[in-house]
Formats: sequence, C-alpha cells, structure tokens
Amino acid sequence: MIKVENVTKKYGNYLAVDNMNFEVKEGEIVGFLGPNGAGKTTTMSIITGVIEPTNGHVEINGYNVSKKANKAKREIGYMPETTPLYNELTPKEFVSYMSELKGVKRKERKAEIERVLKAVNIEDVQNKLIRNLSRGYRQRVSLAGALVGNPKVLILDEPTVGLDPKQVTQIRSLIKSLGKDHTIILSSHILSEVSQICKKVIIINKGKLLAVDTPENLEKREKGGNVLLVTVEDTENKIDETVKKMEDVKELKLIKTLSDGTKQYSISSKQDKDIRKEIFAEFAKSGMTIFELKKAEISLEDVFIDLIDQQKETPIKTKEQLKKEKQAQKEKNKEDKMKQKENKKGGDK
Repeated sequence: MIKVENVTKKYGNYLAVDNMNFEVKEGEIVGFLGPNGAGKTTTMSIITGVIEPTNGHVEINGYNVSKKANKAKREIGYMPETTPLYNELTPKEFVSYMSELKGVKRKERKAEIERVLKAVNIEDVQNKLIRNLSRGYRQRVSLAGALVGNPKVLILDEPTVGLDPKQVTQIRSLIKSLGKDHTIILSSHILSEVSQICKKVIIINKGKLLAVDTPENLEKREKGGNVLLVTVEDTENKIDETVKKMEDVKELKLIKTLSDGTKQYSISSKQDKDIRKEIFAEFAKSGMTIFELKKAEISLEDVFIDLIDQQKETPIKTKEQLKKEKQAQKEKNKEDKMKQKENKKGGDK
C-alpha cells in the first residue's frame, strides 16, 4: 500500500531524511516514532506529496507520488499536527468545502458529508461555529477533513496532542475503528498510545530508520528479551561470584538498594534459557535470601530510549572520514598482499 524507497531530503547541507526505506501493508495501523527533529514530519510531508524528496520515491497504492501526484493524492487523507480549520465555518460547511477541494461529484456531496460527519461522531455539533468547539471536537473536525473522499490511506500527525484524558480515549477508539477500512500511519510522542493502537512501529532518529517491527517483537528483542528482576538479601556480597557460576547468564546489573537493606538486580540470560530454578538453587547454596523474583516488563518506551541512546553512542561519520577510512583499508590490503608474496618467496627458497 505504501512504499518508501531510498528517500532522502536535504536542505542545503542539512540532511533531514537519510535514505529511508520501509513499507506499510494494506489495513495496517503503523506508529511513526522519533524524538523532536528526527525527521518524522518531513517524511510524512514527502509521503503526502507536500514536499519533494531530494532522492528516492514514494508509492501509494502503486502510484508514484512525484510522477502521478493527482492519482496518489486521491488515495491519501492527511491530518497535520497544527489543525488547519476555518473558525468562521461550521463543521458541516468545512466538510462541504473539503469535498469540493477533493473533487467529490456534486450529486454525491450530500451523502459524503453525512457519511464523514457520522464517521467521526460530530453530527450533534455540525451546525455550531468551529471557534466555539472544544479541542476534542476540533480534532474530530480536522480528522473529518482527512476522511473526505474516502481515501485508502490516512496520515495522522499527533492526533491527540493537547487533548484531555477523556478526549484522548475517544480519539484512540475512533482511530481504531477507522483502521478497519483504512491503512493508517500515526505519528505520536505518546508511546503508550502507540502500543495500544498500532500493530507495527517505525522508529527513526536524525533522519535514519532505526527499527520496523511489531511492538511485541521490539519489546522481546530489547535486552535479548529474557530479563529477570530479583530482590535479595546479600549481607556478604556473594551475588557476583554466584552469578559467575551460571553459564547462561549474560549480564548482572544492580537496579537499586531498598530501604530494608535488600537489593534489586536485573539478570539477563540467553534468549532460549529459563534460569529461574538455577537462581533459586545457587542463591540458596550461597546463603542469599530471595525476597522477589519476576520477569522484567520491557515497554516500548524502553526500546525507544535504548535505540536512540545506541545511535548517540555511535558517532555519525562525515564523508571525509569515511573516505579516509576506505583509503586506509586499501593501503592495509596492499601491505597484506605484499607480505603474503614475500612469505611465499621465502617458503619457496
């Protein structure tokens, strides 16, 4: 349904999107995640055809957004973060205006307006001025504009920003219901929201794609997906030497010291190993008392933070640095070949 292939966007020397590649299948609700300045809005603007990529291309339902813009854009409904509404209009008038802009046939407009107003549940306020509506209703009106023309793809940029908890819950339910008939890309800073709504997430930072997977798979992948939290009384500090005896343990990490003197540790082990029985046996031998043992709950937020931190730890190399490294590697390869030849000559003698 949506293909983003080798998409790059430069503003002068600034690289906003760096060789982005991903695919969204029909009927998926996909969360698009990244910190501020990650390139989310730029990427979404390229997908919707608002701006052109420097390199690469986007296809919507088989239509190239750059080459067949009109056909591609008919497949897209876009709800930007800053709700673009006309306050002097009513919701009904706004939806009518959007139907004209999107080329809905005159004889079909009345039915289309009724369908859209019902879809976002704003029939009860359809004749009130938009300026007099609550933020939640204004978000629904903006979403109604995106739904006009019944596009197959919806691009929603921060659809719940600024809403109160009740309004957030209502908009989430609405997006879930829309997912039955539309393919949706949802940008949000609220990771719990993405976990509840989306079947797949795309994480980007500094214009680069970091991960594309289901929330469940990403959570399992974090820390190898096999982490235990153990709270122990260890008066003689034997935990390090005890854990070293356990072959399947990958990492022991102190989380916190509690007020009663006990300590909580995380113990990560190999993916396919359950070491709970071994922990009980070995800790008992060492005279340590286990107060609590449970599996760690890894959240999408943990995955997100870890991926962003990993990228920070890996410095981005300039083209000049990469060129120097490549040249150094070539010279090293030449030296290795020369040594091999000399060693071979020596062996022949």
